Amino acid sequence: MLAGVVMFSIMDTTMKLLSAHYPAMQVAALRSLSSLPLVCAWLLWRGGLRSALQVRWPLHLLRAAIGIVMLALFAYGVRELSLAEAYAIFFIGPILITALSVFVLKERVNAARWIAIAVGMAGVLVILRPSGDGMLTLGGLAILASAVCYAVSAVSGRILARSDRSEHMVFWLMLMMSIGAGALAAPGWVPVQSGDLALLAVLSVSGFLAQLAITEAFNHGEASVVAPFEYTALAWGIGIDWLMWQTLPDQTTLIGAAIILGSGLYLIRHETAHVEAEHP
Repeated sequence: MLAGVVMFSIMDTTMKLLSAHYPAMQVAALRSLSSLPLVCAWLLWRGGLRSALQVRWPLHLLRAAIGIVMLALFAYGVRELSLAEAYAIFFIGPILITALSVFVLKERVNAARWIAIAVGMAGVLVILRPSGDGMLTLGGLAILASAVCYAVSAVSGRILARSDRSEHMVFWLMLMMSIGAGALAAPGWVPVQSGDLALLAVLSVSGFLAQLAITEAFNHGEASVVAPFEYTALAWGIGIDWLMWQTLPDQTTLIGAAIILGSGLYLIRHETAHVEAEHP
């Protein structure tokens, strides 16, 4: 998950840069199309081509549809907000995953973890300001809706992992999203400029590695345990905002970030202690 967060931060930066010149749906299509050749090569390397059709089609189609909406909304939102602001709102995703994991996956989440995650989400509210104005902008609402889509996709991916191979999950997600987002973006497609080819190359590699890492993370760990590690994205967002656009979060945002990181560190420590207690 930590490796996936780094790659997603790089990918999101390229999406933010591309969204200044291309429609949000086209950016979503470019994200999928650019990574598809690498995904196909990985599928062949893993020897998964022969059994690629032996999958649970309804859940794959659901994840693809959700993924298209999620990427388009995120591309629009990140165009309007800084990365740090976008990530702060997107952090509602882990708490939604935790809630869904209880009802859908029947995972056990004890009171201490619920409290720690609630404290982390309180930190997000601090970043958004007590009035909640941040959520009421179009960009903020787009990121919020994208986070909901992400949570549903993550939990459905966890269900798929019980029967389908990870390379099949990544392959069909990228292929279906490429076709779906490409078809939706086709009427308003803007020709890609040669100067943006380098960005597409970065988008391709970072998107592929990020998807691979996050799929493996949810395949091998409880969703409610793995998801809080995404809080580290805030630090990357702040750093990239400064390097790329010379902007830094204000004091209130830093206070909220400290609350979020503190709760995340507690979750990691609590889970380690829990595992040690079960397996001394």
